Amino acid sequence: MEYYAYHGCFDAERVVGTHFIVDLLMETDVESASKSDNLKETVNYLSVYQMVKQEMEVSSHLLEHVARRILVSLHKNFPSVTYSEVTVSKLNPPLGGKLASVSVTLNSDELEKE
Repeated sequence: MEYYAYHGCFDAERVVGTHFIVDLLMETDVESASKSDNLKETVNYLSVYQMVKQEMEVSSHLLEHVARRILVSLHKNFPSVTYSEVTVSKLNPPLGGKLASVSVTLNSDELEKE
């Protein structure tokens, strides 16, 4: 998923914004849906996309904070998801050199430690 958002420690990043990529892995039981072909028996990808979009619209200093919010929201809104992993990547970060991206990856096991 690609979004334009306003995350970063520098004031300019929260004013100008930049592009982000969010990769989300979800595990859930799909046996019923695979037999019935019924969307109501599985996780609706459109709903997940919209939920991630809402979290990306909340400005944060750290990618770690964004990633954690996405995981918490995912498990709150989609209780059938048993495991998830999210990677949030900032494209072309302003670090004084040429970098394609910087990324943070968290998984739902991290949430269970609290």
